[in-house]
Amino acid sequence: MRRNALALGTALTLVCSCAVADDFSVASDAFKEGSSLSSTQVFNGFGCEGENISPDLAWQNAPAGTKSFAINLYDPDAPTGSGWWHWIAYNIPVTTTALAAGAGEVDGHGLPEGAVHGRSDYGTYGFGGACPPIGDDPHRYTLTVHALSVEQLDLPEDASAALIGYMVNANTIEKASVTAFYGR
Repeated sequence: MRRNALALGTALTLVCSCAVADDFSVASDAFKEGSSLSSTQVFNGFGCEGENISPDLAWQNAPAGTKSFAINLYDPDAPTGSGWWHWIAYNIPVTTTALAAGAGEVDGHGLPEGAVHGRSDYGTYGFGGACPPIGDDPHRYTLTVHALSVEQLDLPEDASAALIGYMVNANTIEKASVTAFYGR
């Protein structure tokens, strides 16, 4: 009986400590889980007529050992066989916990010092909004913040999205994502 009570007490302590632990999370006023994207986050080109402005982001509760962050926006439904990388930013200092709307500008002025944009699948640096083919079912756009175990990723300026993604994933401690949809 005493052994069962001790085991039950230990189990409850573990459950309670897990229940109060804060999870790494990301939120955005413009990019909400399960919602449809507005024209603000739609590309302006390739037949799309949007504002092409990156969404605001805020993240919290980064895991212990985090030394920097990386962000990516990915469309797994793009008809390419490999999806479509819409935005990649990395070497974001660990002291950063938010980016304002428009931080994805090509010139990088909205990023914190030391952070860089990777090349998107549009062939440009910075944010490239949603632009799925006409008639496709709405595509999923997954925005992810990665907590990295390194202060900096040492990558060539012209690194492909695949190479950046590989290095980000190889150094990710934990990640937080939000997925929105867009179709036309």
